[in-house]
Amino acid sequence: MADIQYFTEEGLENLKKELHELKTVQRPSISQQIAEARDKGDLSENAEYDAAKEAQGLLEAKIAKMEDLLSRARIIDQSKLDSSKVMILSKVKVKNHKTGKDLTYTIVTEKEADLKSGKISSGSPIAKGLLGKSVGDVAEIEVPAGKIQFEILEISF
Repeated sequence: MADIQYFTEEGLENLKKELHELKTVQRPSISQQIAEARDKGDLSENAEYDAAKEAQGLLEAKIAKMEDLLSRARIIDQSKLDSSKVMILSKVKVKNHKTGKDLTYTIVTEKEADLKSGKISSGSPIAKGLLGKSVGDVAEIEVPAGKIQFEILEISF
């Protein structure tokens, strides 16, 4: 059996929307491209047909992968999470001791990570260093640029 994949409600909904888009918009579009290329005659020397068939194969593989992921998806129940320690779905306000700046991160699953919106993957070095820590703790985290110390200021959901 494959691994269960955890999502927030928002993340699971986004995955479902993306799959719907692939099936209802992109799949028919590629089918139309194949039909148009087929109408042009000799398929043995038809680059448009070959490209459309390749695109169709890639799309179908992506759809199959997403359907598999959805079949293993579970929503994380926020009501059962402990806000005294940093864990997945925690919104953590930290102070970077090197720069003196306060930063806020939300720790999410790998599939939902988006640094621009402050969502970091639970598998990232920063998240790994913060997980399990409490308010007041200082986490020393090894990142590509060296070691950084983050003081946990606040934990919420």
